[in-house]
Amino acid sequence: MKSKINKIIVLSGKGGTGKTTVASAFNKLAQNNITVDCDVDAADLFILLDPEIRETTNFIGGKKAKINYDACNYCGLCENLCRFDAIKNFYIDTVSCEGCGLCFRACPANAITFESVTVGEIYISELRDKNKFYFAELFPGESNSGKLVSKLKEKQENYIKANKTDWVIIDGPPGIGCPVNASLVGVDIAVLVTEPTYSGLHDLERLIKLLQTFKIRSTVIINKYDLNLSISKKIEDFINKNKISLLGHLSYNYAAVRALQNKKTIVEYSPTLSGEINNIWKNLINLLNGEINENCN
Repeated sequence: MKSKINKIIVLSGKGGTGKTTVASAFNKLAQNNITVDCDVDAADLFILLDPEIRETTNFIGGKKAKINYDACNYCGLCENLCRFDAIKNFYIDTVSCEGCGLCFRACPANAITFESVTVGEIYISELRDKNKFYFAELFPGESNSGKLVSKLKEKQENYIKANKTDWVIIDGPPGIGCPVNASLVGVDIAVLVTEPTYSGLHDLERLIKLLQTFKIRSTVIINKYDLNLSISKKIEDFINKNKISLLGHLSYNYAAVRALQNKKTIVEYSPTLSGEINNIWKNLINLLNGEINENCN
């Protein structure tokens, strides 16, 4: 019988809370893992993990309009109809074009084509410890980030079907939008990283409501908890009320910044933070094994 694969996603209600810092630490602590960066709009985990890219795949995210000037009669109808102001002086700005296809359908001279375009790239890579790392980048100004996340996770699933894997660590996108929804498919538990600010608490509340809608189990890490103990207590009260476990705390430590500057995870760089994240990791394993049901701290 195939052994259980633990699929963990690290999320945050807003950017800058320490989500990628936690995901990179989990990458170092999980044996025989595959790590996936689903933040395709602003991928940055690859900078820290420094993988060697093995394969690159183009992502076809939609269609864009293009004018055939040999057939164009320069009537200007397309420019008048375009609500996105993507057509000016008979030139289509591909960044502004939303791919709605109205100009293509309305052109009386059939001078506009509607062609599939590459809007991003998917990378399959290998880390120094030989574990696989998957990430993707959406080109500036392009859309369909949720679809790109789905394609990225599809490649991840193909790998784990064919290879023995114990852990899947997913660095999710921030917020509650379409890329987050796509990244949640198939996960066992969501680790939510928040910070002791009112905006951190507010965005955590929104994220928890989303996870409750999808009926996905979640647990919380309070990063830099000692910067504001009062709000940290408010966060703990909120998650207790919602019957969500507190996985642990990470203290404010400038070593986290220095670790990033040196392209190291906090596990590799800071003894203090390494001890804290190791305790969090042990709590996560116990939570997955059913040994902890309530607060872990």
